[in-house]
Amino acid sequence: MSDGAWAGLAVAGVTAAYALGSRRLSATPVTSAIVFTSSGVLIGPAVLDVVDIEHYAAPVTALMEAALTLVLFTDALTVRRGDLATGGFLPGRLLGFGLPLYIAVGWLLAWPLLPELTVWELALVGAILAPTDAAVGKTAMTEPSVPPVVRHGLNAECGLNDGLVLPFFVVFAAGVPGTSYAQEGVAGAFWRSLLLSTVLGLLAGDLGGRLLRGARARGWVAPAWGQIYVLGVVVSAYELAVLTHGSGFIAAWVAGFAFGHAVRRHQAVGGGPQGPDRTSEFAERLGALLASISLMVFGAVLLGPALEHLTWEIVLYAVLSLTVVRMVPVAIALLGSGLRLPTVAYIGWFGPRGLASVVLALLVVEEQVPGTQTLGRVVSVTVALSILLQGVSAGALAKRYGHWYARTAAAAGEHGLRESASAPEPPVRKGTRITPPDRPGR
Repeated sequence: MSDGAWAGLAVAGVTAAYALGSRRLSATPVTSAIVFTSSGVLIGPAVLDVVDIEHYAAPVTALMEAALTLVLFTDALTVRRGDLATGGFLPGRLLGFGLPLYIAVGWLLAWPLLPELTVWELALVGAILAPTDAAVGKTAMTEPSVPPVVRHGLNAECGLNDGLVLPFFVVFAAGVPGTSYAQEGVAGAFWRSLLLSTVLGLLAGDLGGRLLRGARARGWVAPAWGQIYVLGVVVSAYELAVLTHGSGFIAAWVAGFAFGHAVRRHQAVGGGPQGPDRTSEFAERLGALLASISLMVFGAVLLGPALEHLTWEIVLYAVLSLTVVRMVPVAIALLGSGLRLPTVAYIGWFGPRGLASVVLALLVVEEQVPGTQTLGRVVSVTVALSILLQGVSAGALAKRYGHWYARTAAAAGEHGLRESASAPEPPVRKGTRITPPDRPGR
């Protein structure tokens, strides 16, 4: 049997095994991210050596890019302008003030701990580890006892910050000599990857949504094919940007906003029984599956080798990234918001790193320029610690915080709490990234 067949069998076996026990595991602190990542380390070169990046670089990169593209599109598709206007003070603060601070603090703290990296590579570390992933600690965003304004704020942040960090990534990568991004220069990267890709994404998403809306109004679209159609829109936006030497990720993310807006216009006038959530269901499920498999591949090709080259500087930076780099900017961003200290601490702790950080790190590591190996190890260890610590703690801390909120809200009485402000419920997505876990007996 070829090496590729063994790798495929290992991936299929782990996926099938998790699926068979998924409901039972959902009642435990063991998340899907923990299972897939640890399984990846097991089948990688660090242990069984079934999957090796040197032999599978192209398919591994394609898999992870496809997963991130679908996640970016479907996350953006579910965001409504009203969601940010109603109870939107929290995501506005976390994204408008917090995100740039995450990058800046991450950049500054990396400076003394990773002296072998250049200024631009240090900036890349801060940018790559800025986006958060709802899949890693999803219970923190789905526990009913947590006030809606907090769940909505964390969910909106996770859905938007991976796309918002892309411009920073592109510009910083263009400043690293020897990378493909540097060939365009910072100015070229700005015009092609940011402006042109944004325009192409808007056009592809809006046109795709209008075409679907028109076809639905005439009864031309079967429900199943309407969901498959979404994949065509995603791929079109991504490839248009790639063909023009732009950023496919930025185009896919922007296309999600435009497509969702266009399709919701159809729903608003009562045109057809199938709303935008049903439309994106297949893409969300496929994106969730690819994201889980990507975490397994991450464990095999990035995390396993990184664990063999650990240094105290890398471990310390990973710990600081999950604490200081996240918590201090959150505290600053929420100054004057009226939120209590336990709420600020809860939001500060649940900033888990995941798929976006892994894919962006892989894209840099592929460039094979000085410093990229260290960068890849730092990101790998940080994401692994996040998957473990924030995944395991999500359920217990969410319930504990929910109990605190119930007691405090009752004691506050008519004076109320800022945490009790009205906010839209986070979208219940059909994929495994945000859907609340099923409990035995439900």
